[in-house]
Amino acid sequence: MALTIGTTGESEKNCSDPTSCSKSSAPELDSMLSSPQEPPPDSLYGWVVVFSGFMMLMVALGPTNSFGVYLLEYQSSVFPSTPVSTLSWIGSLQFASMCFFGIGAGVLVERFDARLVGAMGGLVSGGALVVASACSSPIALVFTQGILFGAGSSCLLIPAISLPSQWMQKHRAAATGIALAGGSIGGLWMSFATRSMVANLGWQWSLRITGLMTIGVGCPASLLLRKRIQVPKREKIVDVQAMRNPLFALLFSVSLFTAGGYFMPYNFMPSYTVVALGESQNWSTSISSILNAGSITGRILVGVLADFIGPLNAMFLSLLISNLTILAVWLPFKNLGALVASALIFGFVSGSAVSLVPVVAASLFGVKRLASLLGLLFFSYTLGSLACSPVGGALLDKYGQGTNYTPLIIYGGAFFSAATLLLGILRMVVNSNLPVKI
Repeated sequence: MALTIGTTGESEKNCSDPTSCSKSSAPELDSMLSSPQEPPPDSLYGWVVVFSGFMMLMVALGPTNSFGVYLLEYQSSVFPSTPVSTLSWIGSLQFASMCFFGIGAGVLVERFDARLVGAMGGLVSGGALVVASACSSPIALVFTQGILFGAGSSCLLIPAISLPSQWMQKHRAAATGIALAGGSIGGLWMSFATRSMVANLGWQWSLRITGLMTIGVGCPASLLLRKRIQVPKREKIVDVQAMRNPLFALLFSVSLFTAGGYFMPYNFMPSYTVVALGESQNWSTSISSILNAGSITGRILVGVLADFIGPLNAMFLSLLISNLTILAVWLPFKNLGALVASALIFGFVSGSAVSLVPVVAASLFGVKRLASLLGLLFFSYTLGSLACSPVGGALLDKYGQGTNYTPLIIYGGAFFSAATLLLGILRMVVNSNLPVKI
């Protein structure tokens, strides 16, 4: 039997627990969760939390979204004899570690003060980049710029994404999109700043400056966080019973395949510009910035659209267009104009596909345990990202001889095709009536 989720103000069936469905509407759910001492949703302080999340995500996701600049530098100058597949592990493990340790970060946010969790994340992630600047081998960078940075960033990521959904009800999708746009804005200006710092100061000083900035921005921003809903402690630290719910299992699979394709353009389009098209390194930086610029507007505008047509519907459209952009624009047209168009369109729609996952989870399962549920969902991103750039780099080395990106592009498109198909199934399981807002 289909699970119907109605429009705002209408009766809807909502899953306040991933293992059981409640018949309460979203407004009724928030009302039940709020005690007299808790502020109501959609209050002014909710936008302060959104701003805090925006700044935290700028320094957590900005270095990850601009890693393509470092990859090109490592590939061409610092470690020219190291296979691309090996260097790709640095960027992949940044995001994979961020998501893997997100399970623990979600538990910490539920059990402790979110401000302390965020401040700790800022110190660890920023310190990791400073330590990475002293490394002289790719393996050392994998552990510092990759794993350690990702572990610290998870404590910035989870509270910055989950808490705005607690505070917002009417504009939940738009608020989450605005917060996540911080990561895209960080990637946008960090791409230019990193390219400039690497060219004028060297990649080591670029890492040091970025690390100190992460501490200087992430720690103060986390002090603005505040939980609207106090969640009772559970006996189980990590509750994996959510995976028994078919809807959650489908959403988990969608997230896995989305992550598998999402970072492929971010990591490889900049080097594709130089290696495959023969353009200057300035264009590689510009492509990275175009991806992030598209993601800024996409996460906000598609978030606003999702408040009208429903987050599931908006996420399906985002995945579908992302898939078509990779396979119908980037793959067949090997010229700079097509690449610029691909980067702009992909950045616009793919960023919203990622930012809508917390909103879809909140609409299906409620906001009470959203932090820990996002930790589980982001674990799927770990699996997807590990299957992304390292395998793509290996395909580029083995079948593309380092210059033919066609196998890599097809591989990334296959992930988005699977994600689109699975989300379509989830959409029909929830409600097979297409005009319904879900």
